[in-house]
Amino acid sequence: MSKPLTGGAIGVLKTSLRGPVIEPADPDYAEARKVYNAMIDKKPLAIARCVDVADVITCVNFARDNNLLLSIRGGGHNAGGFGIADDALVIDLSPIKYTRVDPAGASVTVGGGCTWGDVDHATHAFGMAVPSGIISTTGVGGLTLGGGIGHLTRKCGLTIDNLLSADVVLASGKFVRASADENPDLFWALRGGGGNFGVVTAFTFKLHKIDIVYAGPMLYELSDTAEVMRWYRNFIVNAPDDLNGWFAFLTVPPGPPFPENLHLKKMCGIIWCCTAPQVKAEEMFKPIRAFKKPALDFVGPLPHPALQSMFDPIYPPGLQWYWRADFVNELSDKAIDQHLRFAQALPTMHSTMHLYPINGAAARVSKNETAWSYRDANWAQVMVGVDPDPANKEKITKWTKDYFDALHPYSAGGAYVNFMMDEGEDRVKATYGANYERLVEIKAKYDPQNLFRVNQNIKPTTTKRAA
Repeated sequence: MSKPLTGGAIGVLKTSLRGPVIEPADPDYAEARKVYNAMIDKKPLAIARCVDVADVITCVNFARDNNLLLSIRGGGHNAGGFGIADDALVIDLSPIKYTRVDPAGASVTVGGGCTWGDVDHATHAFGMAVPSGIISTTGVGGLTLGGGIGHLTRKCGLTIDNLLSADVVLASGKFVRASADENPDLFWALRGGGGNFGVVTAFTFKLHKIDIVYAGPMLYELSDTAEVMRWYRNFIVNAPDDLNGWFAFLTVPPGPPFPENLHLKKMCGIIWCCTAPQVKAEEMFKPIRAFKKPALDFVGPLPHPALQSMFDPIYPPGLQWYWRADFVNELSDKAIDQHLRFAQALPTMHSTMHLYPINGAAARVSKNETAWSYRDANWAQVMVGVDPDPANKEKITKWTKDYFDALHPYSAGGAYVNFMMDEGEDRVKATYGANYERLVEIKAKYDPQNLFRVNQNIKPTTTKRAA
């Protein structure tokens, strides 16, 4: 339990930081405590807007010495809202926002408060990119530490597969670098183990020569779902690495660039991304277009940052979100039947289901090379109930839970941590599988008191079962 603080103690913290400390009585507190998922309504003790590593070190020491609950906020997109907590000191990294591209070394170093839009803007000027997610307002830190799935997964691997080093403030307040050569055990754990091991104030990533991609959505009638999914499940696992496509159920937004006859229509679709040169890409898409003429085909050449930000207007901050997820090895006919049943019952315009392929380059990394353990799964599946109106909270939550319950028997067991709510220790263990015990050992080494526990928590001790 956190112990009460006097105003004097907070005053000491304030005078020790370059950045501001926002308290409940401050006029900007209500806005400062908001996160991307409006279903999360937490009231922290204070929010420290850290402007540099020194501020982070001071906050970590302050929280530890005063026995305070501590949460770490980067972009604030976390599904379960772990960037904020009741009665906690929040380390808000958003002011630590900088990018430094090394074109000769094909790398980029970014501050822990950056979003992927910041990174895409900086790297695109050099004709390069880092594999990340699908929403540009997502924080770099949260997405990376959980693994990092997106449009470039099959070509470049997960985001963690492109992480070269990380600057970390540990629970002791010590500042270290984690890489293949420095603190390699910590580096291993950071690549998929979430925020359990410290506050990452900077990331250095490998860059890829990706500039213009051949990409966009193809949408099909919902009645064609079974046919499209059966074709897709075989096609994507055998596709060349240059080609990525994730499957979705969606309701077409009622506005441009979508044609009026499709507005608010429930459909299925595949959002493609091909990194091959345009002439070659067009050849690669001939069998895709020959399979079945889509009701909408928006696939064509566009700058990589345009693809990365394509869905930002549809999913702005402040919507209600409820998440459930699984890894999937096979997409069986029975599973497809269940998918169609719940797609027909999409409860709101923003609610959706995505199947992200995680084969290709991502699958050629060993299961024990990083904390991420599901290298042999073919998809990361997520279903989300989403709506702007809090009155629809129960409706979107029930649909998501029922959908998950119906599909979970066809899953591989664990889930992508960035798609999980606060679902308990068993789900965390299932997600890390055989890597869990090693994560426990590393947690015990770097955070023995579990200071960093507002996350998909890996406790620094494990209970051995009786023989």
